[in-house]
Amino acid sequence: MGHVDVAHLEYVLPDGRLLLGDVSFRVGEGSVVALVGPNGAGKSTLLRLIDGSLTPDSGTVNVSGGLAVMPQFVGTVRDGSSVRDLLVSVAPDRIRNAARAVDAAEAALASNDDEATQMAYAQALSDWAEAEGYDYENTWDMCTIEALGASYYSVMDREAVTLSGGEQKRVVLEALLRGPAEVLLLDEPDNYLDVPSKRWLEQQLRETRKTVLLVSHDRELLSEAADKILSVEPSPAGADVWVHGGGFASFHEARTQRFARFEELRKRWDEQHARLKKLVVSLQQAAAVSHAMASRYAAAQTRLRKFEEIGPPPEPPREQDITMRLKGGRTGVRAITIEKLELTGLMEPFDLEVFQGERVAVLGSNGSGKSHFLRLLAGQPVDHAGAWKLGARVVPGHFAQTHAYPELEGRTLLDILWAEHALQRGPAMSSLRRYELEQQAETTYERLSGGQKARVQILRLELGGATSLLLDEPTDNLDLESAEALQAALESYEGTVLAVTHDRWFAKTFDRFLVFGADGVVRESSEPVWDEGRVQRHR
Repeated sequence: MGHVDVAHLEYVLPDGRLLLGDVSFRVGEGSVVALVGPNGAGKSTLLRLIDGSLTPDSGTVNVSGGLAVMPQFVGTVRDGSSVRDLLVSVAPDRIRNAARAVDAAEAALASNDDEATQMAYAQALSDWAEAEGYDYENTWDMCTIEALGASYYSVMDREAVTLSGGEQKRVVLEALLRGPAEVLLLDEPDNYLDVPSKRWLEQQLRETRKTVLLVSHDRELLSEAADKILSVEPSPAGADVWVHGGGFASFHEARTQRFARFEELRKRWDEQHARLKKLVVSLQQAAAVSHAMASRYAAAQTRLRKFEEIGPPPEPPREQDITMRLKGGRTGVRAITIEKLELTGLMEPFDLEVFQGERVAVLGSNGSGKSHFLRLLAGQPVDHAGAWKLGARVVPGHFAQTHAYPELEGRTLLDILWAEHALQRGPAMSSLRRYELEQQAETTYERLSGGQKARVQILRLELGGATSLLLDEPTDNLDLESAEALQAALESYEGTVLAVTHDRWFAKTFDRFLVFGADGVVRESSEPVWDEGRVQRHR
């Protein structure tokens, strides 16, 4: 089995800021370790330093047993790549290289069927076999059958964009867990997964013999699967990593105690410093009238100097202070009315009334139409039959799961807030500061982390004055503190909330639950149940 050793790692950002400073930890053989911390603190960067796609400025990384990586944005594939391309992208280098050679040879053969091209194609296939490509295809067949219910050969050329985000994630996770690599780096593996798939992942993590380092903000998954927690904690001297040897259940209490120890150590240092300075002053006065006290005075001076040279204990990492002010507003009694609504090819017709101020969680399996439903209510073009309408004074605010806003790319956060809400620099910086985005004010949107993009979306909803929120997986990329800040903001929000979520912790805070079944039937429940058989059809 493999392991990961990180020793005294430092990484400086291109703009000269020290992101990671003197990071050291070990992920032991066969353990499942979770990496948590604020959005933008360097979690994904740390994974990239471990997998070798980035080079540290100092320090070392040692990995044994072979390494495989799931990047953060698997699940958001929107280009023309195929299911085969998706699987190849997480395969070892020799498989990726051999696959590219086969693709190039096939493209050449399509335009020129001469003997030389045929020979090159034959050689590419031979190299594919030698690289064990056909063995991988057999494994991928098991993966697609489990994840998609279809053989690899029937879906290999299907565009990945036709899969839901959860289906893309499940296919890749199946491949990595069945693959030969003994060390897995998984960046947000639970994002886009529905609850049955999350539970499957938790079980796989509990049972696997592989060594796993994963980034996640899903509190249920952390509680169920992580043996140990690594907390990335920013500071002016670069983020450090604090190792909590227990699971997530004891993490918050241990972290609170750790911060209390920082305060106690600083208090003791200040008290000792004051005593030493008082002693030096008193001995100075005594030495002025008695030469016998001169040596004691000199010794006290030396002691004080050495004490101050060592300096105070390190400052505790700065805790995030995120304040979201989702105000909302009064609307008509019926915020949303739906009659015989059917999303083409996704669900049977259903009726629904959502009243002002209600909190409705939209649950269900991947691909059942939940995101389409929210996009329709947000006024986007979605094929449907039946009728729907928003109530009086309802101003919808839509949070998109993928954070895909091409119109924001290339624009800094200050530019966005000025263009959309006419915020001058001062008020804009004040708003960004409340969302812990002040340091990213001059950063363009596409360069933000997934969690930072999520916070930008929530800030835009706040400033836009939405009276009904349509939230599609809002906690997926949020760090623990941001998710808790969002929950607090929604509790005081004077408006209606519809939220698609697979976050079991988050779902507990809602009043009603609309379940989109894999069979196309929409059902309602008064509690957040994930077994469709336990809820009744909604009429």
